[in-house]
Amino acid sequence: MTERMTAAEFNQAQQEAPKDDRRRVRGTKRTVVDGVSFDSKTEAQRWHELLILQEVGDICGLRRQVDIGLTGRDGPIMTDSGRQQRVYRADFVYVDNALGVMVIEDRKGHETEVFKMKKAILAAQGMEILVTKAKG
Repeated sequence: MTERMTAAEFNQAQQEAPKDDRRRVRGTKRTVVDGVSFDSKTEAQRWHELLILQEVGDICGLRRQVDIGLTGRDGPIMTDSGRQQRVYRADFVYVDNALGVMVIEDRKGHETEVFKMKKAILAAQGMEILVTKAKG
């Protein structure tokens, strides 16, 4: 016979249950390094690589989690509610001093369909995303 639980017991069980982040792709785990939260270990590794490049002067203006508005032929691409413009959140944005250009970089293990769509929209806007993958 099945046991029934009260609403209070259910709420308690919900609070104690570990929360899974369903947005994770292919089992990536959030990582905190030096008090900074990253979406994956490889993203944290790339951040440290870019910090070193900035220290030696190869790049400058390093930023992370930069929102870039998506614009279509007829103007801004809006969310379903129509109140906000859809955005692509770049992992890293910096200026390559050797080339003198702004670089939009994303660290990927697996490219999702949503990412491919946003990448295509940005390409139509004249922006190219540099996709880096972890070695190994």
